[in-house]
Amino acid sequence: MADPYSTLGVARGATEKDIKSAYRKLAKELHPDRNADNPKAAERFSDVTKAYDLLSDKDKRARFDRGEIDMNGDPTSPFGYGRGGAGGGGGFRGGDPRAGMGGMGGGMHAEEVDLSDLFEGIFGGGRSSGMGGAGMGGGRRRGPAAKGANVQYRLAVTLPDLANLETQRITLADGKTIDLKLPPGAEDGTQMRLSGKGEAGPGGHGDAIVTIVEKPHPIFRRDDDAVRIDLPITLDEAVNGAKVKVPTVEGPVMLTIAPGSSSGRVLRLKGRGFTRKAGGRGDQLVTLVIDLPENDSDLKARLDGWQDTRSVRAKLGV
Repeated sequence: MADPYSTLGVARGATEKDIKSAYRKLAKELHPDRNADNPKAAERFSDVTKAYDLLSDKDKRARFDRGEIDMNGDPTSPFGYGRGGAGGGGGFRGGDPRAGMGGMGGGMHAEEVDLSDLFEGIFGGGRSSGMGGAGMGGGRRRGPAAKGANVQYRLAVTLPDLANLETQRITLADGKTIDLKLPPGAEDGTQMRLSGKGEAGPGGHGDAIVTIVEKPHPIFRRDDDAVRIDLPITLDEAVNGAKVKVPTVEGPVMLTIAPGSSSGRVLRLKGRGFTRKAGGRGDQLVTLVIDLPENDSDLKARLDGWQDTRSVRAKLGV
């Protein structure tokens, strides 16, 4: 994966809202369901998701910006120097690892420094730690055995379950069933890593990577951290006002409609939306839609001779 900012197409100073907006746009465009015959799109979808996971985490983003971790969230240097090493020295770039340390201790020279204890502590070995530099032994230690491959899973989750962070059950390739707790802010494309649940290998098991797929819902739709719904009401409910039931992701509730409410009016139900990554919940937005009966002779008779003379389209310039 390239730099996470360039992967999402945002500037380094981008706001959280800019980052989320860019991710959603790319996730919809590159989603595997829309690109079944395009493996490159699926690969890019994975990179975009990794970039978003890093940049949407304030701590990880700050550490990346400081050069402490790379795009995968791994430390950039086993010696803790970050990018470029401490004090601009560039870290250890090969050759004698003692080079470039002549400024230590007010005149101490590199050849006077014995780093064997340091390397023994870091690599857990003796002088054959595999660093092969001067004074450190000529033996080379093999790297750690490779872990098994990661296994990818797609978990379809309903919109109400995502909003309420309902625990999901998933069956792994080995037949075992586990219950997953959805993280705050979970949405379409969010990835969850299950350590040690992948394929076996000489160095241990790989991980299971679970990608959330939001299932379409017949009445609810997502709008950032809000849940939207269109609510049909009758003409008399709109004219006279009423108390009606409205579905929410947590079950039906009573909603008061004020007299004289028009189609398109939006009512807000606090805390009935999606759980945010930073905590708290969004709202449910209810759009009123007046549903008139078709060819109702009684309604026509009641309105006979009456006409609304207002210029209701004046704001549209017509």
